[in-house]
Amino acid sequence: MAVKTEVANGKVQSNMPPAEAVLTVNGLKVIYDGEPAVEEINFTIYAGERVAVIGPNGAGKSTLIKAIMGLLQPQAGRIDVDPARLGYVPQHEGVDWDFPVTVRDVVMMGRIKQIGWLRLPGMAHWRTVEAALERVGMADLAGRQIGDLSGGQRRRAFIARALAQQADTLVLDEPFSGVDAHAQSSLMDVLESLNQEGMTIILSTHDLGLAFSRFDRVLAINTTLIADGEAKAVYTPEVLGQLYGGQLATWDNGRQVMVFVDDHHCEEC
Repeated sequence: MAVKTEVANGKVQSNMPPAEAVLTVNGLKVIYDGEPAVEEINFTIYAGERVAVIGPNGAGKSTLIKAIMGLLQPQAGRIDVDPARLGYVPQHEGVDWDFPVTVRDVVMMGRIKQIGWLRLPGMAHWRTVEAALERVGMADLAGRQIGDLSGGQRRRAFIARALAQQADTLVLDEPFSGVDAHAQSSLMDVLESLNQEGMTIILSTHDLGLAFSRFDRVLAINTTLIADGEAKAVYTPEVLGQLYGGQLATWDNGRQVMVFVDDHHCEEC
């Protein structure tokens, strides 16, 4: 459809339909270990966005992700999302990597709902799995044991599982934790390619450089939502000061602001 624009009352108007909301969070509050891990969280994510969730250790990033995925029950507020649209890549530490399954088997797990319990997958399901592995560059490792893969390869396998599920929104919880710079860059290339194909990406990370350089939108949380907007609007000493407090140091050379964060003293993120 051709896009037409015109100026009315000083504002540019367009006949382009608004983006579809894939996730809406209103007034979310989740209690963890007797204390609010997140509260008064409000935002909407639209189809095709690439969104990074940042914050210090203990800020509630993983709690938010798990609540979105239905793994934690909110004490207040609501989350509006179709679970069938979500593909989940959990934290590395939350997976039993010693379980004896191949990469192909892990990806086939994304087809369980389509196959049905106690039924064997047919050729169409295997073709879907192979296509998912191709999209993340893992087809040549399909027969490898999942525990024998590198950290970056394991994340790719779980992304392929989400693709086999035919999810259109990827939710990733600290996917770059424990991977080297090359694997991180390669994994981000895969995510950007999927995003260009229309996949919505929601990703929590400690890596501020990556969040502000390779994501269109950033949600900054520290129990509550501190800021939500384009990377350049969130990447300011004022916002990051609220987010990290005494853990933050900035240096302004007149052309750019350099930010240094000491964020390695707390266990729960």
